[in-house]
Amino acid sequence: MCGGGGTRLDRGEKPLFEVAGAPMIARVLGALASSDIEGIIAATSPRTPETTRWLERRGGVRVLETAGDGYVADLTSALERVGRPVLTVAADLPLLAGENLNQTLGAYGSGGMTVCVPAALKRRLGVSVDTTRTRGGRELAPTGLNVVGADGGPETVRVSHDARLAVNVNRPGDAAVAESLAPPTGGDR
Repeated sequence: MCGGGGTRLDRGEKPLFEVAGAPMIARVLGALASSDIEGIIAATSPRTPETTRWLERRGGVRVLETAGDGYVADLTSALERVGRPVLTVAADLPLLAGENLNQTLGAYGSGGMTVCVPAALKRRLGVSVDTTRTRGGRELAPTGLNVVGADGGPETVRVSHDARLAVNVNRPGDAAVAESLAPPTGGDR
């Protein structure tokens, strides 16, 4: 999912925002390429025309344009055009690793799966906590990594304590934390 305009960051298109010298979308694509997934589809929007061009120049990624009506509406639109189950990843996870994706794929059974981290972990790291849910008496924050199932079965919540999944870059403070934790990369600019 890479249709966010980056209004809270106020630094251009969110997927192209650079962390440690590489656009976040390049970092996420690197994680996807190093995982066991079968193909990559990027959902962009009219709010991310430069991201669409960047992806088209890069190649190897199918681009679907959504209306840009927000994450949930755009995800719904994209899901109408792809098969399920499907692993979905937000482009604002610059610390994501192939290992995180493979662990999620390995844990998936059926229905839907939402990967969350303890909200306390996000707070300890100093990153924003925008949405939470309580599960088993614990306050959890969704990470932007999910599996949308084909069968409409029950949702599974997978809790990870991996800091790489706790850093979504939504605001300048989140970007500073990501920058301090990001491994160096050659980047795909």
